[in-house]
Amino acid sequence: MTNRFAPFETLLDRDRALAVLRAAVAGAEDGELFLERRRSEAIVFDDGRVKTASYDASEGFGLRAVLGEVAGYAHSTEISEPALRRAADTTRLAVGDGGGVLADAPAGTNRRLYTDADPMADAAFAAKLDTLREIDAFARALDPRVVQVTASLAAAHQEVAILRPEGGLVTDIRPMARLNVAVIVERDGRRESGSAGGGGRFGLARLLERDHWESVAREALRIALVNLDAVAAPAGVMDVALGPGWPGILLHEAVGHGLEGDFNRKKTSVFAGLLGQRVAAPGVTVLDDGTLPDRRGSISVDDEGTASARNVLIEDGILVGYMQDRQNARLMGVAPTGNGRRESHAHIPMPRMTNTYMLGGDAAPGDVVAGIRDGIWAVGFGGGQVDITSGKFVFSCTEAYRVRNGVVGEPVKGATLIGDGATALQQIRAIGSDLALDPGMGNCGKAGQWVPVGVGQPTLLIGGLTVGGSAA
Repeated sequence: MTNRFAPFETLLDRDRALAVLRAAVAGAEDGELFLERRRSEAIVFDDGRVKTASYDASEGFGLRAVLGEVAGYAHSTEISEPALRRAADTTRLAVGDGGGVLADAPAGTNRRLYTDADPMADAAFAAKLDTLREIDAFARALDPRVVQVTASLAAAHQEVAILRPEGGLVTDIRPMARLNVAVIVERDGRRESGSAGGGGRFGLARLLERDHWESVAREALRIALVNLDAVAAPAGVMDVALGPGWPGILLHEAVGHGLEGDFNRKKTSVFAGLLGQRVAAPGVTVLDDGTLPDRRGSISVDDEGTASARNVLIEDGILVGYMQDRQNARLMGVAPTGNGRRESHAHIPMPRMTNTYMLGGDAAPGDVVAGIRDGIWAVGFGGGQVDITSGKFVFSCTEAYRVRNGVVGEPVKGATLIGDGATALQQIRAIGSDLALDPGMGNCGKAGQWVPVGVGQPTLLIGGLTVGGSAA
């Protein structure tokens, strides 16, 4: 399937669809018809053989009408006028007698942040499989301690069309590609793992280049070997340095979600009502930026048709804004920020992050780590849990080192960081000059929906975090 997605040329009459949409949102304050076609593939090569190979194709629409805090939503995998009319009948139930005034349409944009090309078309299936075999063989040849290798490729091509009740049509074509390598090593009966990878909104071609996948495999092996020499992590309250790039996932989870508009409108965020107040140490500036070319979390327009933006959330420690979709922005009396996102046509949009990161400071990264008297340096993170209302978090480290009197020592295993986002922001003591974004591997879950995101930060020194570990 290489033809472009043109639902109003092949599946629906645009004028008739617009009439149904307008009838559905009559008396409402907002609404849209969101149409989508998505194709995706994934290949996992595990332990010398193909473990899974999948291809998926889907299409459908979602129809929404919004009045105040209420939203009526109906969706279907059948794009036809009868299905659209049935959805409109359901959506109308939320509007009732109406009484709302339709909000202004989002401003248009011609900006394109990524290619329109299908990322899956960069190579034939056989060539992709050959690359995964090469990765497996290369990783095993790097070190005799390698006992298992898992290499995976994934790509997706999402095409959307958003028909607004004002008559405007917004379209976007969103590619995505990703390569990951995981390695397990063994020595004297002890096994440890390491993984690396990433991608973004581009084709698979650059990920299939040998120089790229070799570096990914080497990094996965490096992390595994570090963990093979790791000792039990200490426990207690201590200073913690966070490495640049992917450790920004802690910022995303512990702080970013608390700055989404719906949580603040409902006053369920620890940051609710604090606009204009100091919420972080001086020098801390946090942004959500959906305008970075080719990045995993970037979107030319959000899923309501609003152009993405570079939104400053915290500036020099002061809370200056939240991330907004159209509904929450209207209810809070502010402008939408281009953060109305949804997983697919079967999901309603809500305020979501894009690429969330902290700007760099003026400290040399080495000096930041050298400022630790007794603590750890956390370079990689795995899973974590966060409570949005309190901001309390627990994150596990996948790569971390003991630091004593500014000297980096042995790697540690089993370290968890425990704290709350609001307090951690206030306890930032040093900000490195080495801002980096993650390699393109983030997925964010909220209310049962998953969307791709990016994170980033410079090296940071945070005082007084609780470290959970098993060392005596």
